[in-house]
Amino acid sequence: MGEILEEAELEHWLLAFRQKPGKLVFTNGCFDILHSGHVDYLQKARLLGEALMVGLNNDASVRKLKGNSRPIVEENSRASVLAALRVVDAVILFGEETPARLIEKVLPDVLVKGGDYRAEEIVGYQTVTRNGGNVKVLPFLEGHSTSSIIEKIKEQG
Repeated sequence: MGEILEEAELEHWLLAFRQKPGKLVFTNGCFDILHSGHVDYLQKARLLGEALMVGLNNDASVRKLKGNSRPIVEENSRASVLAALRVVDAVILFGEETPARLIEKVLPDVLVKGGDYRAEEIVGYQTVTRNGGNVKVLPFLEGHSTSSIIEKIKEQG
């Protein structure tokens, strides 16, 4: 089971990880209503290194990004579900709209984002590549999104 880190614990966790050989993979997102598309994405991300850290938007930042009706699931529950996944080693909440500040602190070996971005467009690209890391874009599993789940519930409601 992965750890849910407070920001004050981050430096200690990173020091412990860096004592061993291996790549740290970092990704981020809202992960509201965890579904098979998320799980597939996280499994693929974890294959890129020896540990996977997930930066999780807190409730306030999800509302800024997605609107006042979101998140559906509050931040502590979302963090607990993510940390329970075998492929996730650590989860850390952040309150900004982007994870740029967190990426500067973590300095992952591999930064991963899902979707159809170009790697150079991803927040943190400059930071990670300047530090010798790689940025990867993983395709989402077609037809799986939190928004589509919410729409389906509304239609059936």
